[in-house]
Amino acid sequence: MANGTSESGELAGKVAVVTGAASYIGASIGRRMVAAGARVVLGDVAEDLAASMAEPLGDAARVVRTDVTSDDDVDALLQTAVSEFGGVDLAVSAAAAFDDDRLETSREAWHHSLDVNVVGAARLMAKVVPLMEKRGGGAIVVIASVSGKQSQPDRIVYPVTKAALLGLMRNSAQLLADRRIRVNAVSPGWTWSRNIEGRYGSRERADRVVAEFHALGRLADPDEIADAVVFLCSERASFVTGADLAVDGGYGSMGPEALGQAFEKFPLPNLDTED
Repeated sequence: MANGTSESGELAGKVAVVTGAASYIGASIGRRMVAAGARVVLGDVAEDLAASMAEPLGDAARVVRTDVTSDDDVDALLQTAVSEFGGVDLAVSAAAAFDDDRLETSREAWHHSLDVNVVGAARLMAKVVPLMEKRGGGAIVVIASVSGKQSQPDRIVYPVTKAALLGLMRNSAQLLADRRIRVNAVSPGWTWSRNIEGRYGSRERADRVVAEFHALGRLADPDEIADAVVFLCSERASFVTGADLAVDGGYGSMGPEALGQAFEKFPLPNLDTED
């Protein structure tokens, strides 16, 4: 172990940038990447929070205040990776805005969510591609969501932005394939996060609320999402591009009957009894 990284890990020698790094998922991605041997530059608008998350990573991590709606901030994030670690091999877009007032959402709020969730990812891709080409290729992962593939009650803005993010991933994968840059997405189901912690208070309560949405009956842990990201960044995924990897506990595989709760509420008559 050198400078907090594994010299023999599957990402040994790689340099990664991660946006949204102060989130539970983003911080976990940073930790898992360092454990796999990478050096990381973590970007988030909440710089102090990101720094506290990065502190245990030691010399293998740097933190840069990054508002993904600012090209200058994204440039600073990438320049730090170049100046501190020599370049960029891997990029993860995990920044997200969750504001959603359904169809009553203002034009300004729409623009902000699209800017963070979609345009921010697109601008990161555009700026990181030349740096990856200098290294002979690379891998980009966007954190999408089951929200981008399924209708959800009382939500409009966030699902629309995540659906657009999946479109960005697919088309970018085709565009960048001949440059030896793979582009994939991870679509988490409900995952323990600051947002959910603020809404439900405890992990136990959140698990109870969302259990019926997932075949596995619980929220995902942030590390479970991060492990999928590390896989997509590794040579184990060398023939994977344009893919949306669902890490959703079975959320997407279940139809409207879900876990059968409708049948529990409205049981069928016993057809085996004789009149």
